[in-house]
Amino acid sequence: MALENASLVTEFILMGLTNQPELKIALFLLFLGMYMITALGNLALIVLIVLNSQLHTPMYFFLLNLSCIDLCYCSVITPKMLMSFIVKRNVISYEGCMTQFFFFAFFVISECYVLTAMAYDRYVAICNPLLYNIVMSPKVCSYLMTGSYLVGFSGAMIHTGCILRLNFCDGNTINHYFCDILPLLQLSCTSTYVNEIELFIVAGKDIIVPTVIIFTSYGFILSSILKIRSTEGMSKAFSTCSSHIIAVSLFFGSCTFMYLKPSSVGSMDQGKISSVFYNIVVPMMNPLIYSLRNKDVKIALKKTITKRKF
Repeated sequence: MALENASLVTEFILMGLTNQPELKIALFLLFLGMYMITALGNLALIVLIVLNSQLHTPMYFFLLNLSCIDLCYCSVITPKMLMSFIVKRNVISYEGCMTQFFFFAFFVISECYVLTAMAYDRYVAICNPLLYNIVMSPKVCSYLMTGSYLVGFSGAMIHTGCILRLNFCDGNTINHYFCDILPLLQLSCTSTYVNEIELFIVAGKDIIVPTVIIFTSYGFILSSILKIRSTEGMSKAFSTCSSHIIAVSLFFGSCTFMYLKPSSVGSMDQGKISSVFYNIVVPMMNPLIYSLRNKDVKIALKKTITKRKF
């Protein structure tokens, strides 16, 4: 009742990614396939890390958490998106919309800081290899992950709390495929000035702070790599970082375009395309990037398959 009293709207209609009927079946099959790859890929990576003791290192501990987050937040968004391609009115209740937005914000913000922790892990591994086991102890890794989830939870609470203060009077059609903050602000019949300031500060902090830390870490990493005399050593050092760099570029690039661009630049349709990258493409690509480009994962996969055969 408290939520219903705060808004005259009790349900929202999600417009989806496109309103062109001839594209809907093709897009449904495309994104269903991508979601299946995402779910299977991340689950496989989680199981592989859990079952293989040689992968019980800080780097793969962070990767395990990244896969869990990708699997969860993709599952928060994609099923509802798929429905928009096959039903005439893709309806979500007010409570369901706020719940979807909270978990979306929680997982996305948490991923920002997990990727940051992974950059710090690579910095310690390459710049201080002799102290790696001491600096990246299980206790430190647990603190880093707990901190990432706490920041994600607090950020999600702030964003959701600010959305709950808004009233939605007449319009209930969200020009998006999920309950995101920008299309919800467009629907509000009350002032969104406080929300816009909050979004700029909180979202800006959750993009800029991790980005600065990641760039600083890789600045030191690059400096250390250039001091390595052997070509083989340089190649090995670059290979341990390349997967993470690709994942970070895809995730932060699409998030920055979506949330930190001026409101006059682009349209909501461009925002939908950008959000597809960090909601669907990045969670699908992460297990592929970290498995296809990682020798340890390939070896662990072969050992696991061999054991299961016998």
